[in-house]
Amino acid sequence: MKIALIHWVERFFYAPGPFEKLIALLLWPPSLLYCAVMQQRYVKTKVVDLGIPVISVGNLTVGGSGKTPLVTALASRYTHTAVVLRGYGRQSRGLVVVSDGRELLCDVYQSGDEAMIYAEKLPKSVVIVSESRDLAIEKAKMMGCRLVFLDDGYSKHHIKKMDIVINVKTSNNFCLPAGPYRERLWKSKSAVIVNEGDDFKRQVAVKDPTAKMALVTAIARPERLDKYLPTVIEKHYFPDHHFFTKTELEAILQQSGADSLLVTYKDYVKIEDFGLPVSLMDLKLEINEILIEKINYYLQEEV
Repeated sequence: MKIALIHWVERFFYAPGPFEKLIALLLWPPSLLYCAVMQQRYVKTKVVDLGIPVISVGNLTVGGSGKTPLVTALASRYTHTAVVLRGYGRQSRGLVVVSDGRELLCDVYQSGDEAMIYAEKLPKSVVIVSESRDLAIEKAKMMGCRLVFLDDGYSKHHIKKMDIVINVKTSNNFCLPAGPYRERLWKSKSAVIVNEGDDFKRQVAVKDPTAKMALVTAIARPERLDKYLPTVIEKHYFPDHHFFTKTELEAILQQSGADSLLVTYKDYVKIEDFGLPVSLMDLKLEINEILIEKINYYLQEEV
């Protein structure tokens, strides 16, 4: 029931039919109120310089947009970096240093799935999760970092930063609750808008493929994977950030007759110690050098 509801909400936000469009219209008045409140919140915010260059990668809508692979691709080009994020889905609270740039300091349950991806794919970067991004950035400075990448930081208007915003295409252009927009691109807000296909391109390779693979994934809007999928015998979708149990995955293998579970890296970091047959969809991004030039120009100005 919960999974079906999540899929309906995703369809309502990103691919609405006539029924969903009618509901969106009925929710338009509270949507206007929500958007007005968020605009006033932005207008009244005073920007604070935290004393270190900060590059935020975010999006205006709820749900997945490819922030994690984009941050990974960008941060891999620089040294003395930190990645700061909230750590959605983690089973911990407060500030947690996931990696000090030399070794892992916690497990995936304390870090959350996305932070563990950063820690594994950026082994020389500091990775910190915290509800307070300010405290995390200060911690990164104390640890000797010279550049911070902020995951999903557009709404942190009080932090002086360069905003990179991934443009997520949808026919529903309302704010919450009538549509997927958490905020608008405010007129006085400076941001670099990036589009998949122009500013970055995905490259997907399947590691350890088998003849019969069952897709198992816990990401937002899992249909985004469809154009990159090899042949699979089944698809099993779980709520975003779901922590799998070994028992439920063993049941999928047995019931489907699959030789392996096909997973994304976000899923892999939560099941890599289970000892199950796994095929990995490993995603890398090819970045347009124009975007890198814009980042470098920002960094030069911050020196």
